[in-house]
Amino acid sequence: MKTGIVGLVQTGKTTIFNILTGAAAPTGAGARKEANLGVAPIPDDRLTRLSALFEPQKTVPATAQYVDLPGVEPSGMKESAFLTGLRAVDALLHVVRAFHDEAVPHPAGSVDPARDIANMELEMIFADLFQVERRMERLDKDLKKIKEKDLEAERDLLTRFKGQLEQERPLRELALTPEEDRRVRGFTFLSQKPILHVVNLDDGDAAALPRVVDHFGLAGWAARPKVVITGVCGKIEEELTRLSPEEAKEFMADLGIAESGTSRLLRDNYALLGLISFFTVGKDEVRAWTIPQGTHAQPAAGTIHSDLEKGFIRAEVCRAEDLLAHGALHVLKEKGLLRLEGKDYVVQDGDVFHVRFAV
Repeated sequence: MKTGIVGLVQTGKTTIFNILTGAAAPTGAGARKEANLGVAPIPDDRLTRLSALFEPQKTVPATAQYVDLPGVEPSGMKESAFLTGLRAVDALLHVVRAFHDEAVPHPAGSVDPARDIANMELEMIFADLFQVERRMERLDKDLKKIKEKDLEAERDLLTRFKGQLEQERPLRELALTPEEDRRVRGFTFLSQKPILHVVNLDDGDAAALPRVVDHFGLAGWAARPKVVITGVCGKIEEELTRLSPEEAKEFMADLGIAESGTSRLLRDNYALLGLISFFTVGKDEVRAWTIPQGTHAQPAAGTIHSDLEKGFIRAEVCRAEDLLAHGALHVLKEKGLLRLEGKDYVVQDGDVFHVRFAV
């Protein structure tokens, strides 16, 4: 799963990308045309504690891929290159400026997070509407030549989409059947993608992080489907990356911050994509694996290795919290907390997995 980081120029977008991924991409004004690519580990206290329990040679966290797309001027949001870059990602992380800096003026002339969120949404809606209308014109020509049920079904669905978009409502708000979703997946509509709006605050507004939605009047946006709004102080997060864990903890305590904003951001993004983690444990490796919610045991085994999916027999499953509470798998077996599950078992977030298979 890949998330595209988007936003206007001068929002601190690339700074947040660097903090998330540990990259060192250049920041500041400039006509950057290339995307920055990076991978961020997903913080998970369960993985940390499982690693402490098993003391493996290697601990591997779940990860998220990020694409930091070039920042745009307000007048450049309609450019095809910018919009095309958004289509290749599964979700969007929109960095919204809420900090004030006279040396770095806001490209729209004033700081207004609600306006910037609305403008980004509208540009995606207009781009999708253009795409829908163009496809409907082609369908009308084809249907004049021959009546096909598939084409008629597609046109009916796009007519529904057109009505939604003309009301300036994003496609992510429409409930689709699995068949309808399959039918339109290839269009990669922008307003259908889940979106995480990250409000980048002034250092002095750190106390407002837990109530960023109310502080900036964003409750209406936060209530929409597949939309999450969170806040970070980019400069503070950048400072935290330079400190030891002990120093960072003390620094956050002085500021009244319970945890780093980037940790919260990563978890929010992970959940927005509908992803969960399960674990494999042992002396060689303790690892978190990423799967979509609702994944069954057999394809989940395939994320570990294709041979495990092909030869799947059963999975030994327990809860990470049970394992951490009792300290050993054999104790869980004695207490009936280690169970065998078949291929149709739906894997849950926090499951510890061991696959029985035959090659």
